[in-house]
Amino acid sequence: MGRAVRRQLVTADFSEGGKHMFGLQNKVAFITGAGSGLGLASAKMLAKHGATVMLAGRSEAPLAAAAEALKDAGGKASHVRCDISSEESIAAAIARTVSEFGKLDILLNNAALTDLEAMAKDTDVCSMTVELWDRVMATNVRGPMLCCKHAIPEMLKQGGGSIIIMSSTYGVKAHTAQVAYGVSKGALNTLTLYIATTYGKQGIRCNAVVPSMIRTEITDRFMPLEHQRINEDSALTPYLGEPDDVAHAVAYLASDGARFVTGQLMMVDGGTLAHLPTYSDTQRLSGA
Repeated sequence: MGRAVRRQLVTADFSEGGKHMFGLQNKVAFITGAGSGLGLASAKMLAKHGATVMLAGRSEAPLAAAAEALKDAGGKASHVRCDISSEESIAAAIARTVSEFGKLDILLNNAALTDLEAMAKDTDVCSMTVELWDRVMATNVRGPMLCCKHAIPEMLKQGGGSIIIMSSTYGVKAHTAQVAYGVSKGALNTLTLYIATTYGKQGIRCNAVVPSMIRTEITDRFMPLEHQRINEDSALTPYLGEPDDVAHAVAYLASDGARFVTGQLMMVDGGTLAHLPTYSDTQRLSGA
């Protein structure tokens, strides 16, 4: 029953007036990792509320298809190939965005290393190879830092902007695996605070969105169903989150409605980190 209620909320159309609630008209957004998952969902949500979106990522085909679909639906979108482990590639992609659309208002640092083989090898410190650790950090931490480095000067030219960093509950609490991923997300939480603190008086806000497990194609491929159920049991909601749940938070933080919100780690976790570790077991005992 819970899933049915949730689905109705996510797919409900915004009214004509509601399209303007986030104040994204005439804003330009640069989104990394925008070809699928949370990046694509966020691109759709920002475009739905009036933003012009530049979809960036490593694979040309899904980016092109997504941009065309957004334009067919009445949105304003383009795409650019970008490897966020390369400063040269990032600088060129952001320059292309400003050249094509005239400015940059919103940066969504979403891209992360989600290669299934790499994720399977990201277990614990003792079995971690230096090569894998460095690869995760280059993509998940250095990439967002470089995006900020090249986006912030463009935002300063027009008096400010909004930077949103996609974090994870793995960067707030520890698990027995995914150590490189978790540490990288913890670093992003700290980067969020530094960007917000350094550039706040110049009109730039920076916040992190901190999702728990979200039902995406990658989750379904990588995470066994029994593990997904464990995460669902740990949420206070009767369901796991889906990409639109995260995208709504991104749209809010990007908007003028969040003009007094900065330096925050916004939990989008269904209450997963709000309770004692014994919550799930207690619920099962109560049910029995």
